Amino acid sequence: MNEFGLREDCVTPSIDPEIALSIAYAPAGRRQALETIWVLDAQLGSVVRSTSEPMIGAMRLTWWRDAIEALGQGPAPAEPLLQQLDAVLVARGQGVGRLPDMAEGWIVLLDPFPLPCAALEDYARQRGGVLFEELGRFLGAANVPAIAAAGAGWALVDFAFRCSDRATAGAALELARPILREALAARWAREARSLGMLAHLALRDAEAGPGVPRRTGSPGRALRMLRHRITGR
Repeated sequence: MNEFGLREDCVTPSIDPEIALSIAYAPAGRRQALETIWVLDAQLGSVVRSTSEPMIGAMRLTWWRDAIEALGQGPAPAEPLLQQLDAVLVARGQGVGRLPDMAEGWIVLLDPFPLPCAALEDYARQRGGVLFEELGRFLGAANVPAIAAAGAGWALVDFAFRCSDRATAGAALELARPILREALAARWAREARSLGMLAHLALRDAEAGPGVPRRTGSPGRALRMLRHRITGR
């Protein structure tokens, strides 16, 4: 656990099983881009979890933001993930879009805990909202109205279950519940469902509360994902 209240249970960039399953439900031609973006999010999160000095953490995240913004303006740096972003997104004419903004969301978590609601809202919008918008862009779902809100709610829940500061975690879940309920009230378009399924799991977790283990990857959760894939609800 670092001084920012985040447990160091995922310091190396990786994708959890439910995110991997959501990628598998996406069209085959889109999966490489989706996986690359998810790995970028994990990489930015690993910076926060592995740092003990706010200034150093902010410098590292700023470096990532600037390096992502610079992709396409010359050879990619000798960093495997940046080279992957360059090959999968930039070289194919898609560009990096708003991906650099995700670093700004993660920087919020370097502030002292407990975090105020305004800071949590900034984090949710810049990390989760941008993340889902960019994933939606590659899914052909950029115009789905609820996609950014679903991403913001998902990010709040993801953070809450990794945060050791109970007040901040509780505040994040309180913010997430109405956001996710509204985002998921209507039937989701087929092209966005690989993201909607993650939002449904996040709502389930937010309503259960932090005292209930999430049992990530359990059959019941996988079935909930499948139900959303089929029905859009």
